[in-house]
Amino acid sequence: MRVHWPDGAVCGACVTTAARTYGTCAFCGEDRLVPGRSSAGAHICRDCAGITTKLDCDQCGREAERLRGGHCARCVLTHDLERILNPSSPPDLRIKRLITTLAAVPRPESILTWMRHPTTADLLARIDSRELHLSHPAFDALPPSRSAEHLREMLVHHHMLLSRGDPRLARFESWLDQRLTTLQPTPEIHTPIEQFARWHHLRRLRVPDTGRNMDNATRTAKQEITEATKFLTWLRTEHHTTIAHLRQAHLDAYLSEGTTTRRTIRSFIQWRHRTGIAARFTIRYRAARTTPLAASTTRLELIRTTIEADHITLSTRIAALMLLLYGIPVRRIAELTLDDITTTPPGPTVRIGTLPAPLPEPLLPLLQQHLDSHANQKTTNHESRWLFPGTRAGHHRP
Repeated sequence: MRVHWPDGAVCGACVTTAARTYGTCAFCGEDRLVPGRSSAGAHICRDCAGITTKLDCDQCGREAERLRGGHCARCVLTHDLERILNPSSPPDLRIKRLITTLAAVPRPESILTWMRHPTTADLLARIDSRELHLSHPAFDALPPSRSAEHLREMLVHHHMLLSRGDPRLARFESWLDQRLTTLQPTPEIHTPIEQFARWHHLRRLRVPDTGRNMDNATRTAKQEITEATKFLTWLRTEHHTTIAHLRQAHLDAYLSEGTTTRRTIRSFIQWRHRTGIAARFTIRYRAARTTPLAASTTRLELIRTTIEADHITLSTRIAALMLLLYGIPVRRIAELTLDDITTTPPGPTVRIGTLPAPLPEPLLPLLQQHLDSHANQKTTNHESRWLFPGTRAGHHRP
């Protein structure tokens, strides 16, 4: 047990939870830290609960758990960031702003946890040494990592880096540049792959299209480029030839062995024919595998089970219910925003097409609970307008 409060012994984890609970005291009505509980289970402040444990920060005076040296998590975070990043040596206003932004999140403990990750610690150390400049080319030169992309997106979200448009397109362009660089020693592979990647995929990805799912589009482009590269490598190593001397027998042999992903080269082969680079070749389609739709009784049972499944994350249950009720793709559910939900008269609706669809009564309590928790997020993405916000700034759940 960590402490003894009027209602008994309290463990460390429960003290931490209580010391992060703010609201209106059920007894005195003040808005402040409410770590205590009344006999009825209502949240009450320290004074009304008779809690004498010191829960005030020695530096800022805020009611909070004393995390280190008598200081709250926010003050500890600010101190650690200033020590690591040295915003004044030499002076850098963007680094100062980065510190202010990170220290201002609703739950600073999450940033302290993020900073302990080895990749994050390395990034912050590079910023401190000014080896890593706050620029897109500098981030592009880093080895790919979620920590680097998370930091980059945070900087863009808070206007410390200029937006390069769709971040998924920017990541694809960076990936493509790196991939083409590795192919330069073999020009017989590099040249056709660069033509296919830039003239076909990159040109289409750069066309503004609000209806396109860029996650799927860039993933498909990467796969087609990767599989085309594997095919050209196979031609070179197994048959000592190049795409310029391709024969139907080569294609038939390649597709008769290996995994089904090899058929992804169809796009590459057909594009070369459409553009007049090569002759027509035949690649037979793979037979599609279909899955029958769930029967109505099964679907109703799944809906009932999902509504009652309290052990499953709330956002997952709501997304599953929307899939079962409306049959819309999961990617479309992930892209819903708060503006797509209407809870005012004449009735609650969700906009999933040209016309809003009514929200059924059993879904409303779960949705309202989700909306309430959305307003109380504790991450750097707490201002997001996505209905299902992700952990990275400006992104929805994947």
